[in-house]
Amino acid sequence: MNAVILDAASLGDDVSLECLGVHVEVITHYAGTQPHQVSERIQGHEVVIVNKVLLGEAELQHAPDLKLIAVIATGTNNVDLDAAKKRGIRVVNVTGYGRATVVQHTFSLILALSNNLLNYVADVKSGLWAKSETFCLMDHPIRELEGKTLGVIGYGELGEGVVKMGQAFGMNILVGTRKGAKVNAVDGFDRVPIDELLRASDVVSLHCLLSEGTKDLIGARELALMKPDAIIVNTSRGGLIDEKALACALRQQVIAGAATDVLSVEPPVEGNPLLAGDIPNLIVTPHCAWASKEARQRLVNITADNIQRFVNDSLARYVV
Repeated sequence: MNAVILDAASLGDDVSLECLGVHVEVITHYAGTQPHQVSERIQGHEVVIVNKVLLGEAELQHAPDLKLIAVIATGTNNVDLDAAKKRGIRVVNVTGYGRATVVQHTFSLILALSNNLLNYVADVKSGLWAKSETFCLMDHPIRELEGKTLGVIGYGELGEGVVKMGQAFGMNILVGTRKGAKVNAVDGFDRVPIDELLRASDVVSLHCLLSEGTKDLIGARELALMKPDAIIVNTSRGGLIDEKALACALRQQVIAGAATDVLSVEPPVEGNPLLAGDIPNLIVTPHCAWASKEARQRLVNITADNIQRFVNDSLARYVV
């Protein structure tokens, strides 16, 4: 089988990609691929390895030999799954590779907001501490997490990890359920409708995939349901939150703070409502929650395992 990886540079230059080629005859590497280059580059290949490059109907119709799309990520929203299924192309992704690093980043953001960390760092840099009449500064509110309620929307591998970390801080746990789904419990935690979760939570953390059903899951109406001293954190997908609504809610102090590691368009070459300089208590990081070296190498290794299983399964079909 011939394979091609379309956006190798998105994995960084400090991890080994050698294992991706072990179970195929030839593998072609491209550091990055522009939209107009996709159709040409996937032609003649049976395996396409991709992180964020879009593979839609228009591209797949030019790849009659394609049998497997190996997504080096958890989300598959960059692949037209219906078009792939129609052509008999199998799509595999990776789950569980980044639990430790994403949970770590999520709580870095939660702690930074709860401790008003960036504001205090700015005060020191600006010389305010040196001018203080007492030994410390207490100009920004600091909230303990212990005893507060953590609401998690999306209880998969990452959501479960965030819940366990919240428990370590002594937080009460609520897990959100999709609209119309049965309200019950999971792992001993109350699973409640999202509106109820938003009203009751002091910290809301998003960990669900982006789909037609979750796009703009959190908009102006949902933000208005939250406590005025609550915070929301998104380390999942940018499209889950209406970015204009979030910017407005922060400016109007509808909620106390927000942090996001993701935006609806990445990189934000044409700007984004959340990049305006006048939004208070907002932290934006550049989609790096997943990007520890350990997690990226694990991601590549699991993708190689996915390819091996596919190749072995394909060979088994022809064994007499």
